[in-house]
Amino acid sequence: MALRACGFIVFRRLASCIPPPDNIEYLLLQTSYGEHHWTPPKGHVDPGEDDLTTALRETKEEAGLGAEHLRVIDGFVQELHYQVRGRPKEVLYWLAELRDPGTAVTLSDEHQDYRWARLEEACALAQYKDLQDTLIAAQRHLQDQQEKQ
Repeated sequence: MALRACGFIVFRRLASCIPPPDNIEYLLLQTSYGEHHWTPPKGHVDPGEDDLTTALRETKEEAGLGAEHLRVIDGFVQELHYQVRGRPKEVLYWLAELRDPGTAVTLSDEHQDYRWARLEEACALAQYKDLQDTLIAAQRHLQDQQEKQ
């Protein structure tokens, strides 16, 4: 059975004087273990917990951002599949906007640093192609929503 984790691609919009898409920054956390890779907040599903509840709990635990700080964006969910130490893992990511772009991030012991990054830098930090593709898909989703307005 695959390990299952859930999380959010958290983004914020900067001042309205910056034109889209340059006004969008994504939150990445640097792990304090292993190779110190960069990742959005995510974590394993607890027994009896639904996926979205896991994503909210893990984002609160890892970045200090709770449901009151986030607005989940409709119509976006990405499922990633990869191997961790020879075992299959699946990760579900939803897209969530930080309601107040100035809200502070508070890291757990699992992470040693965080960064708000525009798409190009976020993809460079992410390193893994499937996560890069997810960030690109998130940006595309936000641009499509913007065009519909």
